[in-house]
Amino acid sequence: MTNRDDRLFLEQVGFRIRERRLELKMTQAGLAEVADLHRTFIGSVERGERNVALLSLRRIARALRVPVANLLGEPPNT
Repeated sequence: MTNRDDRLFLEQVGFRIRERRLELKMTQAGLAEVADLHRTFIGSVERGERNVALLSLRRIARALRVPVANLLGEPPNT
């Protein structure tokens, strides 16, 4: 089970993935196809429900044409 901070982090990563996917006008199915992952997996990552493995995150980043770091960056503390 993840704690609140972990859950928030996963949700932020998922938000960045969704945001970039929509910028590229891709569907979840389209991203999944390019990344060679399942569509339902992409959806659960975007919702912050999965602690995505590094290799899967790298596949997603490549499919979105962004560095992995762009998906991982944490917002500054406020």
